[in-house]
Amino acid sequence: MAAENVEILTTAPASAEPAGHTCGCGGHDEADPVLDVRTIPHAIRHATVFGAFEAIAPGKSLVLVAPHLPRPLLAQLAERAPIESEVLVDGPDAWHVKITRTA
Repeated sequence: MAAENVEILTTAPASAEPAGHTCGCGGHDEADPVLDVRTIPHAIRHATVFGAFEAIAPGKSLVLVAPHLPRPLLAQLAERAPIESEVLVDGPDAWHVKITRTA
């Protein structure tokens, strides 16, 4: 693997405008983020989803990819904040569930 030079800036480039978030990186959050939990160890899987869910603003969504339909996890998320969920892909190898934080 060849090494690549990386330029590290202490501030955002002058042309970068904050886009939907305040870090100033110039990134855009146009598409729903996708969190594929199939590779995350089971012992920390729910905690990982909870952390990602906390980062989602009300009215925004994330797409969860899981090895099964995550009904218990969806119930736990609904206890934390109001959500809507929509199954986008219904197995058999992976389930894709769009989770929208409604408030």
